[in-house]
Amino acid sequence: MKRRRQIDQITSGWMLLCLFVVLLIPLVIGLGLVLKSLPILQLYPLSELLNGSDWKPMAGHFGFKPFIVSSLYVTLISFLIAAPVCLLSAIYLTQYARRWLLNLMQPVIDILAGIPSVVYGVWGILVVVPLVVRLASVWDLKTSGYCILSGGIVLAVMSIPFILNILIEVFQTIPTELKEASLSVGATYWETIKFVLLREGFSGIMAAFGLGISKALGETIAVLMVVGNVVQIPGSPFQAAYPLPALIANNYGEMMSIPMYDSALMFSALILFVIIILFNILARLAINHGEYRC
Repeated sequence: MKRRRQIDQITSGWMLLCLFVVLLIPLVIGLGLVLKSLPILQLYPLSELLNGSDWKPMAGHFGFKPFIVSSLYVTLISFLIAAPVCLLSAIYLTQYARRWLLNLMQPVIDILAGIPSVVYGVWGILVVVPLVVRLASVWDLKTSGYCILSGGIVLAVMSIPFILNILIEVFQTIPTELKEASLSVGATYWETIKFVLLREGFSGIMAAFGLGISKALGETIAVLMVVGNVVQIPGSPFQAAYPLPALIANNYGEMMSIPMYDSALMFSALILFVIIILFNILARLAINHGEYRC
């Protein structure tokens, strides 16, 4: 018995240690970014950095508003495309389709999730950019194709396998007894899905969307290849933009001799880190609110 207690204590100890490491990682990352961002934060007011639109590092002007707006714009478009596609696909695969189709789609989804982002970027250049040019010509708009919409489409395609996989698991874990009980009292199949399955799986659906958007916010290579990388506040989806991850990837390691440039790039990473944290907090509040209402 004594040996068993010792084994239990050792097992509990390393589990707590692993949990502590997981909790410590984001704190260490955040602290490191804050420390590296302090030089520029001490030199310029926070409001000037966040609201400024002038980006001229050689002249000491660091305005991050175009990058913040571009990141949110691209992510919003990708979510508007990916969310309905993933939700409806997951409903069809788990509630309507035959089992063989679901078994066929699961490895396909895994393959899509494993494709390197640079391959998606090349696909975006070859397919999405010309498609966006043709689409803009329908409304007599001029665009090079390297714009917010192209970045949003590529990002949506990259996010679909990630979100879809989670949604399939969510719907598969809902007890079939709930569906059978709804059908037995006279509800139609769609009413059962709408008022029973979606309500029961609300927390999982919100978690899938939240994780998908968080992942989309940090995607870099594929997006920077098709988004245009022009420092401006985009006024429409057909205009070029410059998201925060693209700014860091394109410039880190270059022009480090410019004063405050290293600190400015670390501050952009801190902004992205804070945005993801705030979004996850809002997603968690939405999940808790949905569970309370259910």
